[in-house]
Amino acid sequence: MLGIETSCDECAAAVVEDGEKILSNVVASQIPFHAAYSGVVPEIASRKHTEWVYAVVQEALEKACLSACDIDAVAATNRPGLVGSLIVGLSFAKAFAWARRLPFIAVDHMLAHLYAPRLAATGGGGLPCEYPFLGLLVSGGHTIILRADGFDDVTVLGTTIDDAAGEAFDKVAKHYGFGYPGGKVIDELSRAGDSGAFNFPMPRLHKGGGRGAADVHRYDVSYSGLKTAVINQLESFRVKKGEILPEDIAASFQKTAVDILLRALFNAADDTGLKTVAAGGGVAANSYLRAALAQREGLLAVFPPFDLCTDNGAMVAGIAYHYLARGDRSPAAATASSRVDGFKKKPLPRRV
Repeated sequence: MLGIETSCDECAAAVVEDGEKILSNVVASQIPFHAAYSGVVPEIASRKHTEWVYAVVQEALEKACLSACDIDAVAATNRPGLVGSLIVGLSFAKAFAWARRLPFIAVDHMLAHLYAPRLAATGGGGLPCEYPFLGLLVSGGHTIILRADGFDDVTVLGTTIDDAAGEAFDKVAKHYGFGYPGGKVIDELSRAGDSGAFNFPMPRLHKGGGRGAADVHRYDVSYSGLKTAVINQLESFRVKKGEILPEDIAASFQKTAVDILLRALFNAADDTGLKTVAAGGGVAANSYLRAALAQREGLLAVFPPFDLCTDNGAMVAGIAYHYLARGDRSPAAATASSRVDGFKKKPLPRRV
């Protein structure tokens, strides 16, 4: 299976065998082109995908020691993401499939991230659990806690009511000039910082003491208040005296941001009785998140390798294999979509 991923600013292609064995995984990063803006510029992203996608796919085939005639099917991300970027990879994949008369599979980006722990860079060694399990999807655009009963059978339990976790990392990093991408630089700065230097607030997502009001947002998170505290009210939450160090800001922010996420996740684990959590998305590479989950008694946390946390073609090819095995095919009319309604929080959990 050839998988192509162009949902944002990573131009990626991979070849995966039998849904788990990675034969190649090529990612062309656009970070140098977006760093000056401290964020992804959609126009630049789509143009770079157009320039690079052919060479990236060719490299993926060469690293797998295969040619185009050895591919059995083609998959590409078609939702959610930047529409201009999505269209590039989607169009290339459909043209490849049409030219070779191969099956084509359009893939949901978030479901692909959820599948990533089943992959390993050396091939095989997938997810050490059976369905159902809890899924934790954390990236720049999404923060989702869900129950997974199959590779494409999920129930959304909670999500953010405002900003995604990754977005909060990026905006704090941009405000203080820490660097780009925000999640990575804050994680690195935090290792030399004091996480107790600032006592940033945890959000309260309901008013009053009513049990019903609390239950509505029991698995939800919020990051707008934390961003405001870190960016505009830093002095108000200062605990440590002396010079204000970037490392301390980063460490204190990171701890609070991850603790907000863990509070909701642990609520979901307690209420569902599920003992395994599979994480995916760029924030799944965060060292504090990984360490905190590893220390949680009675809960097994499964993470993808670091190179499979960020956007990649292997996760697209991997999950697409299961659609193909089930007999699914995507029509040539399949198009790109910036959003997926099923991953928006509803008053009650719903199937997607």
